[in-house]
Amino acid sequence: MRQFLSHDFPDERGTILINGTDFKHFRAVRSKVGDMVRVLLPNQNLVLMTVAKIDLVEKSLTLLLCENEAAHSEQKTKRIWLFQFVPKASKFEQIVRQATECGVERIFPVISEFSSDGATNMNFRSERIARIIREARQQSGSRVETSVENAISVQDLCVLWKKERESCGDFPEKKRALVFWERNENTKSVFDALGENAENIELCALICGAEGGISAQEIALIEKAGGVPVHFQTNILRCETAALYGIAVVQQKIERGVKNVGTAD
Repeated sequence: MRQFLSHDFPDERGTILINGTDFKHFRAVRSKVGDMVRVLLPNQNLVLMTVAKIDLVEKSLTLLLCENEAAHSEQKTKRIWLFQFVPKASKFEQIVRQATECGVERIFPVISEFSSDGATNMNFRSERIARIIREARQQSGSRVETSVENAISVQDLCVLWKKERESCGDFPEKKRALVFWERNENTKSVFDALGENAENIELCALICGAEGGISAQEIALIEKAGGVPVHFQTNILRCETAALYGIAVVQQKIERGVKNVGTAD
């Protein structure tokens, strides 16, 4: 466990009491007295705590504050949003887990022409989804508060992104939207879509299709809203693989400005 997401602050003694499901999690990873744990507090400060006591009778564990790491562990990352056209529920959950581990800020389920049957009845803000996000953040150590929003339509997506670009005023290049398309006509590589000054991008939206892909009509709507169609010169990727692949390539490009990342797509 890279970090523990605490719902509580340390008390006046510098301790946090862990019980219930969280206690079971600590037991599952075989925590023992003396172990050091990085704890992310509700205010996003990261602190170092030690396992001071394990009570097997009461089924509780006590963490003791050692050091506040917030001053020297700030993690500033570029913002990434994922507009995921809704696939089957199991695949959507996998995408949420992987996107959370990668530090995606917001995930928007999109009901599209080729979304899976029953997509409109899925609960995208369920306790199960919240648990997946929490576990993924604890495992990966992500400081980003990933959220899954309510489902939107492709038209809603376009309206939302137009407003985001307009909010940039004279600097619309600070916000980019890439739509991953299985067809290659009138598309760009990731490198060309992000441009030479990719490190100046503050928010990048990634739009990924469901199992059936994205229709030409939907691509046209997204282009009018400022999205750039991108085609990967790779094997045919499943929607969950495409989302992860796209996040990884774009993240490396905009975080580090490495010009040769994405040139093979």
